[in-house]
Amino acid sequence: MKHILFTLYECDRDLLNDRMYIENVLYETANQCGATWLNTVSHQFTPQGVTAVTLLAESHISIHTWPEKEMAVCDIFTCGSADPTVGFEFMTGKFNAGKTVHQEYTRPFDEKPTVTLRKPNYPPSTTGPSTVIITE
Repeated sequence: MKHILFTLYECDRDLLNDRMYIENVLYETANQCGATWLNTVSHQFTPQGVTAVTLLAESHISIHTWPEKEMAVCDIFTCGSADPTVGFEFMTGKFNAGKTVHQEYTRPFDEKPTVTLRKPNYPPSTTGPSTVIITE
């Protein structure tokens, strides 16, 4: 399983605030990645901004936009032969991003990590750690 998290900077403000354009970009991104599009859900914020998630047979694509900051925060998570890096490059171009920051992860599928659960303190402490799940 492959996961890429990325932030697009210096994007076209109008594109970042166009919900239908964003939905179309997510659909096209799924195709570019070699993924199977299932559905897209989106919301237009007032006065500006869009959040959208595309469900894939292989996982998902998400975007959250801040047109006033010319910025979008996105992720693409896939399994199988779908390639999220292609989607990252495609979305960078579709939003005319001047700068990007991204991190790629390969998530284990067959390995089962040892997980220790800790019961969190409620209400949460403002001075202590907030980690609930620790993977060893």
